[in-house]
Amino acid sequence: MGDFETAGPAGGNGASPRPRLEDVAARVGLSTASVSLVLRGVPGPSERTRQRVLKAAADLGYRPDRTASTLASRRSRLLGVVIDIHSPFHAELVEHLHTAAEEIGYDLVLSTRTRTRTESTAIETLLAFRCEALILLGSDSTDAELAELARRAPVISIGRRIIKAGLDVVRTADDAGVGQIVDHLAELGHRSIVYVDGGKGVIVTDRRRGYRSAMRRNTLDAHIRVLHGGSTEQAGEQAARHLLESGDLPTAVVAYNDQCAIGMLTAFRRAGVDVPGKISVAGYDDDTLSRLASFDLTTVSQNAEEQARQAVTVAVERLDHGRTTPREMVLNPSLIARGTTSEPR
Repeated sequence: MGDFETAGPAGGNGASPRPRLEDVAARVGLSTASVSLVLRGVPGPSERTRQRVLKAAADLGYRPDRTASTLASRRSRLLGVVIDIHSPFHAELVEHLHTAAEEIGYDLVLSTRTRTRTESTAIETLLAFRCEALILLGSDSTDAELAELARRAPVISIGRRIIKAGLDVVRTADDAGVGQIVDHLAELGHRSIVYVDGGKGVIVTDRRRGYRSAMRRNTLDAHIRVLHGGSTEQAGEQAARHLLESGDLPTAVVAYNDQCAIGMLTAFRRAGVDVPGKISVAGYDDDTLSRLASFDLTTVSQNAEEQARQAVTVAVERLDHGRTTPREMVLNPSLIARGTTSEPR
């Protein structure tokens, strides 16, 4: 019941007193305990009762006092999330994380990783805000650093494979995802398929390995070609210009992620190279930009919504149910064939 107490005197400026839990209870003729159950989403009250309470709370303009709730329970019910501010895919993950957390009475605090702000700085900010668990999106910390962090708070890594760090992992099988793209292109009849790499890191390594394995599986060993790239549109543009200037244009190119692929599309179109007529292009992530008609990018979906739901689930298992054994959830990616790939012409 203390979770929703909002009592307080009117402000000195003559404003009306803030609505209290007792005011909602009086409006519907129920006990404050029953009203608190409804507002906290606890099972028990009937659907009719829930609707009455929620309507009364909305009519009165009642809002729970999170500070009072935290002091009463000694828990913040906050999940800290570290994101790369430049990643559209991370933005989509955060949207789904918010939904999943709010459904079970948690909220998020976001802290950004930028070109000038490290992941460790972002993490310390979240811990200072008393976040109970940390969700790291595409973490670039070492396994040893993550293992040490997991001794301070429950840690859930989204997107990255981690070995023996004592924390939870939710990811898709990146090697299999890239393999699906190569298989798709090989089935269309492509043989000269170049892979534009993403730089350094575990995710990068897994996707590169998936490309090499799939090329061998399709008996295209002699055509394996990995080009230096990156995770940004600028990196994709540079990679495309390199291919154009080399005079050795493949019939298809697979980019590390959608941002890189979109950069390549931009450079090819600017140079008058028809996509997919002259060259097919594919990315990875199925982020919001890839779905726009102006790009219509063939890519791989990581199922952001399911990754977010699983991440919140494993965090709450740690916080509310006492689980201590690490878990790894590996989801199957899925190919999304769109307008940037076709048979070689």
